Amino acid sequence: MNFKKILFAEDNPNDVELTMDVLATKNLANEVAVVRDGVEALDYLKCRGEFANRPRGNPVLVLLDLKMPRMDGLEVLKAIREDKNLTQLPVVILTSSREEADIAASYQLGTNAYVVKPVDFAQFAEAIGSLGIFWAVINDPPPQQAET
Repeated sequence: MNFKKILFAEDNPNDVELTMDVLATKNLANEVAVVRDGVEALDYLKCRGEFANRPRGNPVLVLLDLKMPRMDGLEVLKAIREDKNLTQLPVVILTSSREEADIAASYQLGTNAYVVKPVDFAQFAEAIGSLGIFWAVINDPPPQQAET
């Protein structure tokens, strides 16, 4: 079986560890590439900088935190939606922000879903497990576009 890659942009090491643990306990064997800020996320997606030699192809899903250093999640989402090679890439905002302005801006910029990180571990585990199963197993991603 060919498992689909997930890109996870999150600057909080505790949230990264919890998310990775949950994906493992849900038996999702997808490779997860973790980046710590928005600049790294775009470098990964555009195969530049430290990711210049990574295998080509888009991940099946981007899990994107909003509050990150150097470039926040909304800026990353905007850049993804403006790039013809990334525009159809599924992006799920995974954040602790319940601010109405963040939710509205995320959907205006084209997020596929907005998920607030639950404080309770069991709820967090359920949310991450459900996201992983849906986006990485059940959902059929858009066909890869040829880079020009």
